[in-house]
Order: sequence, then structure tokens, then C-alpha cells
Amino acid sequence: MEKKWIAPGGDMADALDVRFAVFCDEQGYTREQEADEADQTAWHVVFYDGSGMPAATGRVLDEGDGVCYIGRICVAKALRGTGAGRTLVEALLEKCRALGALLVKLDAQVRVKGFYEKLGFCAYGEEHMDGHVPHIYMKQLLN
Repeated sequence: MEKKWIAPGGDMADALDVRFAVFCDEQGYTREQEADEADQTAWHVVFYDGSGMPAATGRVLDEGDGVCYIGRICVAKALRGTGAGRTLVEALLEKCRALGALLVKLDAQVRVKGFYEKLGFCAYGEEHMDGHVPHIYMKQLLN
């Protein structure tokens, strides 16, 4: 898979294509819920499949004081189960390190909590709803 980083304020159309397909078309979020003001200040990464189509994406928000927040992490249906999700999260963590982060946070859908635990994240706080989907906050200390 080819990887492309999009700097804050850049053209994130390919990232939105993947997000809308996964979060809106598959999971029932509206496009208004999915795209938010944080998109303009975040770093976005897009992975492309062998045919050049955007197939996975995520974003990094630098919250300052050594803390980054990753989110909007999704992989197109055709690439699920191939290791693309792990590769995506590892790229996001690498960007966090490059930005000087010591702590990375995310807000995971409860159904994929185990995926993030395998990548070194631990849950904290109470489960909560994001729209119609249960979520849990997770964090990881970087070394």
C-alpha cells in the first residue's frame, strides 16, 4: 500500500472518501457528524490499495504538552483482516512521535477495543455514546 500524508489545511478529499464509505455508508453516521472542524488542524494519512484507490485513513491532532489524539481511523471493507489497520495505526503513532508526543489518546468504538489493546493501548474512563455507537477512551504512553 502506498501512503500519503496530508498536512493541516490540505486537500483531504481522499481521506473523506474512505471515512464517508466506512462511517456513513456502513455505520450510519451522517456526513455532517463525520466531518468536523478538527479536520482543518489535523494531519491526515491515506493509504492507497494496489489500484490507487484510497483504502484506509486516520488523523492526528497535536493537543500540545506532549499529547496527541488519533482518530477517524478506518479501513475499507476489502482490506479488513489484512493487517492494514495495524499498519495504519503504526503510521499514526510514528507521526505522533515526530510531533513530540509522549502520550497518545483515542476514542475507540467498543467493538474494536481489543484491536487497540493488541497495539498497546489501554482503556480508561466509562463507556459512552458517540452518536449511536458505544465508545471507550484509550491511551498509550510512547517511549
